[in-house]
Amino acid sequence: MMPNKLEFRSRRSPVFGLRGIVATSQPLAVAAGLEILSQGGSAADAAIATAAALNVTEPTSTGLGGDCFALYYEAASSRVTALNGSGRAPAGLTLERLRHEGFYRSPSNAGLPPYHPYTVTVPGAAAGWCDLVERFGRLSLDKVLAPAIRLAQEGFPAAPLTAYFWQRGAEKQLRTAPGGQELTIEGRAPRPGEIFRNPGLARTLIRLSEGGKSAFYQGEIAEAITQVVGNAGGCLTSEDLASHHSTWEEPVHTTYRDVQVWECPPNGQGLTALLALNILEGFDLAASSPLSAQRLHLQIEAMRLAFADARWYIADPAFNPAPLEDLLSKAYAVSRRALIDPKKAVLDQSYGTPFSSSDTVYLSVVDGDGNACSFINSNYMGFGTGIVPSGWGFSLQNRGHNFSLDPDHPNALAPGKRPYHTIIPAMATRLADSSLYACFGVMGGFMQPQGHVQVISGLVDDGLDPQAALDRPRFCIEDGTAGGRIALEAGIPPHVSDQLCEMGHHLYIVNGQERALFGRGQIILRDPQTGVLQGGSDPRADGCAMTF
Repeated sequence: MMPNKLEFRSRRSPVFGLRGIVATSQPLAVAAGLEILSQGGSAADAAIATAAALNVTEPTSTGLGGDCFALYYEAASSRVTALNGSGRAPAGLTLERLRHEGFYRSPSNAGLPPYHPYTVTVPGAAAGWCDLVERFGRLSLDKVLAPAIRLAQEGFPAAPLTAYFWQRGAEKQLRTAPGGQELTIEGRAPRPGEIFRNPGLARTLIRLSEGGKSAFYQGEIAEAITQVVGNAGGCLTSEDLASHHSTWEEPVHTTYRDVQVWECPPNGQGLTALLALNILEGFDLAASSPLSAQRLHLQIEAMRLAFADARWYIADPAFNPAPLEDLLSKAYAVSRRALIDPKKAVLDQSYGTPFSSSDTVYLSVVDGDGNACSFINSNYMGFGTGIVPSGWGFSLQNRGHNFSLDPDHPNALAPGKRPYHTIIPAMATRLADSSLYACFGVMGGFMQPQGHVQVISGLVDDGLDPQAALDRPRFCIEDGTAGGRIALEAGIPPHVSDQLCEMGHHLYIVNGQERALFGRGQIILRDPQTGVLQGGSDPRADGCAMTF
């Protein structure tokens, strides 16, 4: 039930609606999703329309050169399904090749340079978009992509935060990457309010709308991808692209208080959030103030333990399946919880051995029937490699940077293998009746599982509305490592940061535009009795939640 009296604990009110809500980081993308809902489209149709529009309006974070993941809730069956739209390493990219070329020196120095063409894995987004619409959509793909095609052809005014990060990407990747100039205006980003047109991307979207995923993975687009990667020194081939396919998978889940939290399984890092929630469930977080040193300390320490496990166990399950049932058992959580010192930070946590019983955009859509799509799409590191196939208007991801080059690591690079993935959508259902509770996510590299934990705690432990949960200041463990420094967002009281320092946490404060470090989330809640939807959108981005 929605509260009879809304307590105002936010910078702005949540959005209420009945026919559907779309929430994401760009208002024009929200408008695209709402346009599709108004035409009778499902949550899946609106999600892909929104994702495509984001490809136009926020190419610094997402695109058809990247990957996607989705969780879909079917209201008729109360079932949650996971789509893995991530791509695989080229067949010709081996550890032996990299060792011969001097990339691997030791386990402590075992990664590819971030923008190297070897980090280009097969882009999975195009297939993921088509597969989601084919399975759960009501409209044709050409109708779904029409708003984004219009935006790309006619142009759009760049939003302020997007313009800021676009300029960083122009300086860091696009100015020097092959084809990167196509996504700039004479080498620079569009300024806030300046109109940017992307006829190349319009061409790509039209081909996709007319020919489906084969138009992307075979033919002219595929040839342009392999040519630009090959010329840059990479080894992605037409065979790598033609053999790509998405996978439908059973999501992983755990209980937290009176809700069931759902995540995509590995190779995504959603497992990290579930491990931390299992640990935190054993503490009475509601007994302490939300931004107190005691509560933040417990959440940080739970995340440290979760990351220690995630960094070892998360890999492509086709090569190295993780012991998910054992990792997510409540008994394992008890053993990990016991490692937390309530008064002192432990910076050297290692992964455990479970008991054996055998850069990015996020969007949330719930339609009027209660179907929900939690969807995430990313290039990684802004524009990814910054490499743009000539004339097609999108950059290629650098997701292969997340592979380990240590041959003994479960996430070691191998031909045809999917890398450890940071992008994770989330969903929550009620334990009592399996009804949809929340369609949510927080994007932003290794911040994502940390964001999931913090907003779920705000919703469940503190009863916040979705906007207030997103507005609350956050912490972030740097680089998702167990011993990483802690970034605290401005707004957390100084005496709290002082207390955390005394506990042994290594802290720094982040403010201004760099607050994007703490992720950019979207949340939609649904009342199971009235069907009323309640949405919120992160103030750290340019977007909004909106109904119609």
